[in-house]
Amino acid sequence: MKFFIDNLPIIFPYDRIYPEQYAYMCDLKRTLDATGHCVLEMPSGTGKTVSLLSLIVSYQQFFPTKRKLIYCSRTVPEIEKALAELKRLMAYRIECAETEEERERERAFTGLGLTSRKNLCLHPEVAKEKKGWVVDARCRDLTCTANGEKSRANPGSVPVCTWHDKLGEMEPGNLIPQGIWTLADVQAYGQENGVCPYFTIRRMMPFVDVIIYSFHYLLDPKVAEQVSKELSKDAIVVFDEAHNIDNVCIESLSIDLTRPMLDSAARSVTRLGDQIEEIKKTDASKLQDEYAKLVEGLQEASEARDEDAFIANPILPDDLLKEAVPGNIRKAEHFVAFLKRFVEYLKTRMRVLHVVAETPLSFLQHLKDITFIERRPLRFCAERLQSLVRTLELTRLDELRSLQKVASFATLVATYEKGFLLILEPFETDNATVPNPVFHFTCLDPSLAIKPIFERFSSVVITSGTISPLDMYPKMLQFTPVVQETYPMTLTRDAFLPLVITRGSDQVAVSSRFEVRNDPAVVRNFGSILIEYSKIIPDGIVAFFPSYLYMESIVAAWNDMGILNEVWKNKLIFVETPDANETSIALENYRRACNNGRGAVLLSVARGKVSEGIDFDHHYGRAVIMFGVPYQYTESRILKARLEYLRDAYRIRESEFLGFDAMRNAAQCVGRVLRGKTDWGLMVFADKARICIGRFARADKRAKLPKWINQYITDTASNLSTDMAIVLSKLFMRSISQNVNENQTGISLWTLEDVQKAQEKQKAMIAEAEAERERAVAANGRSAAGGTRPGEDDEDEDEFDFSDSELAAMGL
Repeated sequence: MKFFIDNLPIIFPYDRIYPEQYAYMCDLKRTLDATGHCVLEMPSGTGKTVSLLSLIVSYQQFFPTKRKLIYCSRTVPEIEKALAELKRLMAYRIECAETEEERERERAFTGLGLTSRKNLCLHPEVAKEKKGWVVDARCRDLTCTANGEKSRANPGSVPVCTWHDKLGEMEPGNLIPQGIWTLADVQAYGQENGVCPYFTIRRMMPFVDVIIYSFHYLLDPKVAEQVSKELSKDAIVVFDEAHNIDNVCIESLSIDLTRPMLDSAARSVTRLGDQIEEIKKTDASKLQDEYAKLVEGLQEASEARDEDAFIANPILPDDLLKEAVPGNIRKAEHFVAFLKRFVEYLKTRMRVLHVVAETPLSFLQHLKDITFIERRPLRFCAERLQSLVRTLELTRLDELRSLQKVASFATLVATYEKGFLLILEPFETDNATVPNPVFHFTCLDPSLAIKPIFERFSSVVITSGTISPLDMYPKMLQFTPVVQETYPMTLTRDAFLPLVITRGSDQVAVSSRFEVRNDPAVVRNFGSILIEYSKIIPDGIVAFFPSYLYMESIVAAWNDMGILNEVWKNKLIFVETPDANETSIALENYRRACNNGRGAVLLSVARGKVSEGIDFDHHYGRAVIMFGVPYQYTESRILKARLEYLRDAYRIRESEFLGFDAMRNAAQCVGRVLRGKTDWGLMVFADKARICIGRFARADKRAKLPKWINQYITDTASNLSTDMAIVLSKLFMRSISQNVNENQTGISLWTLEDVQKAQEKQKAMIAEAEAERERAVAANGRSAAGGTRPGEDDEDEDEFDFSDSELAAMGL
């Protein structure tokens, strides 16, 4: 399908388009035209990815100043899905091209995806490693510049990676043919041609039109410094599935240190000292050269390729000091003594048996009083360690991982004052008696990590299916969007039914509130909801709990009450666990049970793996049951500190943030049931609140749910007992199973003619607005006797001068 939005020709790879897709594209175009940022919420399963890619690729190909697209997603499957969608779109664009010149232009369009070395490595020995950080370290050992030089001088003297070395013989910017390459395609190409897929993608990034990778590659300064430094400023950045973007920002600037880590760091410092003594005897000139460079203030990072970097600077680009390393840590042996002192100080701090919370300034003052370590050399810790590791040409860098964390901790704590807190927790839980201390350096302000992105790139798009209420994101991330919009879902018939169960059949209120969550009556009523739905729902049911701990206690109680035996009569039961491998096996068997008609129940946790990015389309999820509201654990000291900071800095109340966070996670969970307009299912919210009004039923809570879910919650279905909910569910399934005439064309599915009709309607609205303006001007002229005020004509003229995309955004 080809149509125009204003003057921009859009090529859409299907012959039908959803109305919300068209409105979404119009708002996206307005954002790009204004070179500003936007927050857009589009219903689950309505083709958000293909809409984004169609509009942005059309924009890139139409305008001569081609802007690169940086598309960030959360997981590897989502990255693969976006690459496959882009590949399909470009194949369609080549097919639709009218001239040979246009075809060549479309063929030259290049898109790549980047993931970790662990997912792309072809080296037979390194690829066997199971942990990502071990793969990274072994890869760096084989590919570092020093190893390459030794191998060229004396072939066979050191182990090298032939896949990596072969890339050096090829022309930069021409390492892989033009076109769209999925991760699997690049791996197959690397295998066939004997080149490293990971470094092929890394080195091609400045030359491609679209790069698709994880959030961390842009938001985490440690990774972004190595991977995303060369990306152009006029690039379009998209954060897809961005409902948890604030948590990603906070994680990227936070570090946790444990006692075993400090022990490992102390061993690494001793190892460094031994290496320095050894090199002094064999090749003292190396240390001398390094010292001379540091005296001159030369930046090591600019000398060596970023690919070699063992530890990137953990601080944001704007906070980097453009000056020489301080004199007291320039000499290698002085720096090692400095590190030893700092590690011993941290160990001493961890002997405390009470909770300590302090600001970075307070920590630095105490450090100075006890050890005489100044703030300035701490800021250079990460950079100085990188320089020393490179000079000593160390291997097995994975063994230095703990020391790397300590150096990053030192650099961060000495750089930032506001928006951070140090919390030392001596025990894992309040009731524990054996100390297991953790030193948290926690970021409280998500806007710090994303601020350089908003400042550096001209357009940033934050989008997801569940980011209501939208105004919370600009507040938390401190930016001003040019467009902020949520879209309803257009359906020819109600494809899903949201129900709020506030009490059991015995009229006892159900709730996951701490005071009553383990009450036998509440537990029994939750169990009876699962039993009743397992009897009437065909195929798969997914149930979500607020936490693993709560799920374990409920399942144990259900087992004692005989509730699980009742459910087993109807369906098999599978449980999500914190272990990723166990959960993958449970998911696989759950799908098998749904496929063979036995049916299954999957017990999962909000904020777990299942709630993020796993689709339960069609028979895999005919109902989602949400047992309780997934509030965060409010006794967490880190959460308390963050809530206090948000209140003081941005006037966001504790209850406002906790409610917002709980509802976005609840929406994320129930959104798993609907993965397209041909899909159907039940969304069951089981929770009551104070004074017998469902927490999910309360207007203030419902307003925090996405518009596309909220529009289908009726008053009759928002305060139900279990038996009433079962009756409504049976009625819904009876009606949805009827094979009615499902011709959605013109309502929830538009042809090219429907798009053109909508645009004609918009033009008619413009004409009507214009006529209204003229009448208003004439009326003002008659009444004002002395004419209009200066400038009034101009204001009126602009008032109704809307483009197609602006009118679409207003729903006109």
